[in-house]
Amino acid sequence: MNEILNEISTQLQAGKAPKVKELVQQAVDQGLSPQDILENGLLAGMNIIGQKFKNNEVFVPEVLVAARAMNRGITVLRPLLVAAGVEEKGTVILGTVKGDLHDIGKNLVRMMMEGKGLKVIDLGVDVSADAFIEAARENNAEIIACSALLTTTMGEMKTVVEAVKASDLNGRVKIMVGGAPVTEAFAESIGADCYTPDATAAAAAALSFYAA
Repeated sequence: MNEILNEISTQLQAGKAPKVKELVQQAVDQGLSPQDILENGLLAGMNIIGQKFKNNEVFVPEVLVAARAMNRGITVLRPLLVAAGVEEKGTVILGTVKGDLHDIGKNLVRMMMEGKGLKVIDLGVDVSADAFIEAARENNAEIIACSALLTTTMGEMKTVVEAVKASDLNGRVKIMVGGAPVTEAFAESIGADCYTPDATAAAAAALSFYAA
């Protein structure tokens, strides 16, 4: 692989945001394609961080600084990718459910999903079922991803599932759920399409829906 792409990946894993931005610009100036820089530089580095996070070799702070570095690199590439007609792989509506104000897990999921090339519309915390549906409709999203950190707000996920099934989005939008108290059994009991235990798995699962 091109030496500069390896260096982008390495610096991203180290969380060196200004250096990543500088190297991405250098790669562009050398004539590398924006897609190549994205996939073999930025995403390659983020995938390694994601795998290390899954294996407990790095933790939330390291993931956050790596994601910040990736975002700095993407600011250079975004206009070039748009000009080249490179489409994002799909759109995900993400949020923490109504009544729940926790966002660290949700933010990690967003970064991991963006790291896989997905477009993420992050609605923040305390998001109602209606807000999830409205955003999915407006953005032609194929996935709604709900996070909860409290056992008292898990039930709100069922409200989201039922609202989607009662709407025009039924059969067109997949519902993913996750968060510390959420389990596979709970996800099945409320009729959600997918449960994942962590941010890395959530990003892989979301991507797999688009590959299907």
